[in-house]
Amino acid sequence: MTKPESGSLTAEAFNRIRAEILACRLPPGQKLVIADLCHDLGFSLGAVREALSRLTSEGLVEAEPRKGFRVAPITEAELRDITQVRATIESLCLESAIRHGDVKWEANIVATLFELSRLDLQDPADPARVSEVWADAHRRFHEALVAACDSPWLLRLRETLFVQSERYRRVSVPLNRAGRDLQSEHKAIADATIARDAATASAALREHLQKTTRILIASEVVKAHEAETA
Repeated sequence: MTKPESGSLTAEAFNRIRAEILACRLPPGQKLVIADLCHDLGFSLGAVREALSRLTSEGLVEAEPRKGFRVAPITEAELRDITQVRATIESLCLESAIRHGDVKWEANIVATLFELSRLDLQDPADPARVSEVWADAHRRFHEALVAACDSPWLLRLRETLFVQSERYRRVSVPLNRAGRDLQSEHKAIADATIARDAATASAALREHLQKTTRILIASEVVKAHEAETA
């Protein structure tokens, strides 16, 4: 009788594979061979299979009948949809946080913005990829902005959409060099938020999210990925 996988091993496999997908080291559309993942990551068959099932429920992996698993592809239609919905949900979270936030909330925004400003976007070892340190600080900055939101459901939805948009943002990294000032974009959002100017903060946030989408669509990077996985 097969011994059940421990929850901790499954969770570790889930987190490792998820991180590989979000970093695009497992690129959109790639077939996921369970035996290869077990070998490369050092997890058992059961842990990897359960992790892939959980990632399927998150929408990061697709299960194909009689074909196994593959990383979910990226498409222009999905990019537009995710951006529109995320901008709406994240703006609602931000407006709620502005209404309810206190001085500690403001201080955390300032602290995470400063930390982000001190880090390089690109990975020094591979400039075509995002630095994992920067990506972690970036996630925490966006979380800090909305931390005072009083709706747990809005925050859950925001987190789901953030994860879904992460792969698209990672794909855009080599294109960000073309005159984009991410630090200024982040500062504009933070300044308006701390000033309790909900309209300006929300508009700056929407523009920040939509700019990545415009860059990707103009570059046709997403269309190239669609063609590869068609």
